[in-house]
This record gives sequence, structure tokens and C-alpha cells, in this order.
Amino acid sequence: MVSPVLAWIAAALVVLAGVAGWFARRRGEKGRRVLVANSAYLFSLPSFRWRLLLRRTAVVSLAAVTLAAGVVAALLAGRPVDRTVQDERLAARDIVLCLDVSGSMLPFDAEVLGAFEAMVPSFQGERIALNIWNATTRVVFPLTDDYAVVEEELRVGAELLSIDFFSPFTSPEALRRLEEWFAGTITWTESQSSLIGDGLANCVMSFDLADTERARTIILTTDNQVAGVPVFTLPEAAEFADERGVRIHALYAAEYPDDAASAEYEQVITSRGGLFYELSDAQAVEGIIADIQAQDAAELEDDPKVVELDRPDRWYGWLVALVAGLVLLGWRARA
Repeated sequence: MVSPVLAWIAAALVVLAGVAGWFARRRGEKGRRVLVANSAYLFSLPSFRWRLLLRRTAVVSLAAVTLAAGVVAALLAGRPVDRTVQDERLAARDIVLCLDVSGSMLPFDAEVLGAFEAMVPSFQGERIALNIWNATTRVVFPLTDDYAVVEEELRVGAELLSIDFFSPFTSPEALRRLEEWFAGTITWTESQSSLIGDGLANCVMSFDLADTERARTIILTTDNQVAGVPVFTLPEAAEFADERGVRIHALYAAEYPDDAASAEYEQVITSRGGLFYELSDAQAVEGIIADIQAQDAAELEDDPKVVELDRPDRWYGWLVALVAGLVLLGWRARA
């Protein structure tokens, strides 16, 4: 609330007006009171008692609704708002999730997407994108800060990647949806798979606003098992990212771990200031997100800002309903 003092003042005035009105009514009734002889029997009549009860109920209801309307009006006078702290450093950060969906990575991809979905609530203004790649790359969703879309796409991807291809109980419809999700990552004319350098280079190309000072980060998930002849090797793609001012952090996952592949992957990433985690590390995703936020926020100079969003809708509907109720009660009381 922007002006809580004003709300209290308005509420106090409503209460004072109510008290003053009550005393004025009492004095008025005393001046107009007329004694009528032999009228005590009226209180024994059911119809009279019923009308008297209705009148008292109407008076109490009118007083209660008037008081409630006054309180709501006082709250509106105080200008209710929602306050959020917006860190422009975080809003100036772009993160591309760069996911290897080759056959050797499929046992892990659903877990990766599920972990990232669980981490979406920790984002605070960053734009997120998801690229999946095998022989070629598909953009599942471009850079966006619409976290509802991000969560939905990650959830759908995790569900589809959990499908058992070889189960006789898997429906043709589920397989069709999975095939559509993979569309754009496989070339049927060439026998190539898991072109890691090309996948990473395409993720680097996903960043827009090249002339704007932003923190650009790729979270690369792969087993570093190349099956084909890529245009870019992993070191070349990492150098390309360096030239574009893109930092790479890595998750390593392998069904059959390869020490040489793991060592090359880690060296390429960490030699350029990136973070390297194994997916088996329970804190991998949480740790990499926390480190990204700490690193990038320290590099971008700006102070968090408090953003106020007016929310009269929170009370305006109540005020309209109470005023309508007041009119209705007044009409019924007169009737």
C-alpha cells in the first residue's frame, strides 16, 4: 500500500461518521418519541414481532455493510499495490539450454529437462531458450522470460523423453508426438549423430541483441561422444563462443563413461572460465544456476529496483458489491 496513513485516516473518518450518525439518530428518536396507551399487546403479536425483527436486522445489516464499504473505500484510498524487487542485472542475462538428444544421451535427457523445470522458479527475469541437437539443431523455444511457457515446454519434453521406444505397450500416438519433438535434429540422408561442436555453435547463434550489453550463458549437456564429421569441433565451437562473449557451463552425462571424452570436455569448458559438473552430482543443476547468478550479477553494474504495480482490482469489486448491497438493503428496509 502506497499511503497506509491515508487509509487509516479514511477509516477513522468512516468510524467517526458512523458514531456521529448513531448519536444523532438517538437524539432524533428521543425528540420524536410518542407514548401510546395500551400498546403493549402489540409485542405479543407474531406478525409485529416478525416485522420488528426484520427492521432491526435491516438496520444492523445497513450499518455493517456501510462500515464494510467505508473500510474498503479507505483501503482503496491508500492505493494498494504489489511490490516486486526487479534486479536489472538478472533481466540482462540470457541462458540457452543446449541439449544433446542423440541416442546415447536419451537415458539422461528426461532427467535433465525435469531438473531444469524444477529450477525455473529460481530465475528472476532472465531470458531462457532451449535448443536440442543431434546431427542438426532445433530451437524448441527461443529466448523468453515467459516462465509459464518455459515450464510447459520443459515438462512436455521430459514426458516425451520418458517414453519407452521399445515397449509393445507404447501407443502409436505417443511415438508420433515423440517423432515430432525430435524433428529437425536428424538428417536421414547422412549417417551422422551427436555433432557436438555443431550443436554448440548453433546454440551460440541463438543469442540476439548483439549490440546490447548482456550476460550470455550456455548450459551444455552432452556425453561428448561424436559419431560423424562436424563442421566445428568442440574446442572450435567453444572458441567461437568466446569470440561472441558467451560463457559455457557444462553437464556431463554418459551411459558408459569415457575418461578421455570427459577429460576433453572438462578441459575445454573450465579453461574458458566455465563450470563443469557431472549429471550424477545431485547438486549439479542447483549449483550451476547459483554460480551463474553469482558470476553474472557481479559483472553487470546495476542496482535492484522496487517495482510497484497498482492493484485497485483487489478491492474495487468488493466496493461495487457492497454499494450494490447497500442500495438493495435500503430499498428492502423502506419496503
